[in-house]
Amino acid sequence: MALKVAIVGLPNVGKSTLFNALTKTAAAQAANYPFCTIEPNTGDVAVPEPRLEQLAAIAGSKDIIPSRITFVDIAGLVRGASKGEGLGNQFLANIRDCDAVAFVARCFVDDDITHVENRIDPISDLDIIETELMLADLESLEKRVVNVEKKAKGGDKEAQTALRLINMALTPLRAGKPARVVKVDKEDEKAWHMLQLLTSLPALYVANVDEASADKGNELSDLVAKRAAADNAKSVVISAKIDSELAVLDPEEQAEFLEGLGLAEPGLNRLIREAYALLGLQSYFTVGPKEARAWTIPVGATAPQAAGVIHTDFEKGFIRAETIAFDDFVALKGEARAREAGKLRAEGKAYVVKDGDVMNFLFN
Repeated sequence: MALKVAIVGLPNVGKSTLFNALTKTAAAQAANYPFCTIEPNTGDVAVPEPRLEQLAAIAGSKDIIPSRITFVDIAGLVRGASKGEGLGNQFLANIRDCDAVAFVARCFVDDDITHVENRIDPISDLDIIETELMLADLESLEKRVVNVEKKAKGGDKEAQTALRLINMALTPLRAGKPARVVKVDKEDEKAWHMLQLLTSLPALYVANVDEASADKGNELSDLVAKRAAADNAKSVVISAKIDSELAVLDPEEQAEFLEGLGLAEPGLNRLIREAYALLGLQSYFTVGPKEARAWTIPVGATAPQAAGVIHTDFEKGFIRAETIAFDDFVALKGEARAREAGKLRAEGKAYVVKDGDVMNFLFN
């Protein structure tokens, strides 16, 4: 599954520093002035998965292949972006291709780094960005609604569905609320997605704090967490500066650095996992001497659907899945002993895959 998360925020909140750390490159220029990022930078990152290493060690796998997510560094948005301020329209268009949005809020004080609004207020930062996305959605829908109404009156079934969904979206948007507050029926999800609304995308609020606050956050990040809870969104605290320094260290040096800071893991690990969960995703594993691999599937996927992620022929010709729970695979040191202990199960087409299942598919 190709998954993309847009990193958005005002200029100089730490977006590009975060992106550099995520991709372990300096591809996104981090500079102390607005619009230093003009074109969107993209980078694939692995989803942290310690279970995969355990499986590989037991099976003697030559390679480890984790699941991946693509992050897109969107240039800094400013007030008026929906009307083209700061090349805003160009940047907003880049968000439409993504599956979720990570809103980065500045939760640190540093007089050497300017703020485009000349103040440190993460909630106002989030309000500005959210407002610009809502205004862009409003403009997009109001431009389309007249033409869709004409087609709907002519009996076009797709247009009638689109018109109903457009009106459902316009109600909260005109009230100053994002389209993600709308509850869409399962049969309407495809048509809803085709509206390409920026504010319908799942949201993750990223509180970028100073080094001293990396473990527990601070008063500013607490405000962001409360805002996320009120908006039915997720939030995570990170220090982009710390993680950008960690990114250039080898694993042993990283461990020493983290221990010195009193941190259990890099903040980026939490960010990536939260983004993965935000999209309603989970992993199952395939394990063998050649490779141990994590495969990304939606929560609730059936065994044939999980097989189809490997190859469409696996789903079409699905017969059954040989499945071992992760804990059983580890406790019994592999497939052979799990089979002997009766922990290897034969599951059919109706089986709903669980996170961490170790699977082998039989297909025609």
